[in-house]
Amino acid sequence: MTETVLRPAAEQQYAAELTALAATDDRPRPPRWRMSPQAVVRYLLGGTLSDGTVITPKYIGDRRLVEVAVGTLVTDRALLLVGVPGTAKSWLSEHVAAAVSGDSTLVVQGTAGTGEDQVRYGWNYARLIAEGPSEAAVVASPVLKAMRTGAVARIEELTRMPAEVQDSFITILSEKTLPIPELGTQVQAVPGFTVIATANDRDRGVNQMSSALARRFNTVVLPPPATEDDEVRIVSSRAEQLGRALDLPARPPALDEVRRIVRIFRELRNGSTVDGRTQLKKPSGSLSTAEAISVVAGGMALAGHFGDGTITADEVASGLLGAVVKDRVSDTAAWQEYLETVVKERADWRDLYRACRDLA
Repeated sequence: MTETVLRPAAEQQYAAELTALAATDDRPRPPRWRMSPQAVVRYLLGGTLSDGTVITPKYIGDRRLVEVAVGTLVTDRALLLVGVPGTAKSWLSEHVAAAVSGDSTLVVQGTAGTGEDQVRYGWNYARLIAEGPSEAAVVASPVLKAMRTGAVARIEELTRMPAEVQDSFITILSEKTLPIPELGTQVQAVPGFTVIATANDRDRGVNQMSSALARRFNTVVLPPPATEDDEVRIVSSRAEQLGRALDLPARPPALDEVRRIVRIFRELRNGSTVDGRTQLKKPSGSLSTAEAISVVAGGMALAGHFGDGTITADEVASGLLGAVVKDRVSDTAAWQEYLETVVKERADWRDLYRACRDLA
């Protein structure tokens, strides 16, 4: 019996869509790609196929930007997705890998503790001691596996890795080889191998990339959602998906409630109200689209388990406070100012004002 997993990989969750796209795709395919670049873009942006299959949008944004990102992978350059937190960098890289090579799980997660062995290879020390250096004793990293199979390797938060670990990619990306000096040999990448990395320069703990490494990437900057309507669509669809995945006993929130949350985030993020008449203090946090999704999902959990299943201002208030107030001094002042000068003055937001005031 197959158990339900909390978060299936993209190629598992959207297997039917990927199969239908590959079956109807008659465009040229690069070596080892599961479908053509045009089909990959359709998978990402959504549409309806000739056989009636509906492809759900995975990314809501500029089409040309997505085409440039996918087109980069056809060349010999790696792709670097850059943007502030919450701009769907990881989400996009996962779905591109799923569409291109059918495997989005070859991932290296960048942290301050990431070592070269996680990028290159490690050793099975029991075999190493017993037999000495050998091919059988090598423990392949996700990057090494991708090189051998002609797949996409994903590097999450590249700039969180120490600089010396980042530079391990230079030979891999420029020469498409990975030397194993202990064996006196090297692994040469087969056609289809490429790398998608993500990075942001907003958070603390970021290590600057060397110019030598940066030249090996084609950089695509993912902006925040351009319009409020786009952001509302993203938050609504992702919150609904999360609700189904977590089996939350609550109804998805009405669009008006989602729009109110999104507007709060956008106004605080931009430092002014939507009409431009009131200037606001900006909180220290990023107030990203991902955090707005978290606020809605948290509200659904409260409404489903401690309410009547319908999200109200009471369920939203605590999530807003947690998302906005990261620094107890400066962010609390910014939030209180926003409540008194903006939320309180909007007649149809009085319920939210009372809920946030009571919580504070």
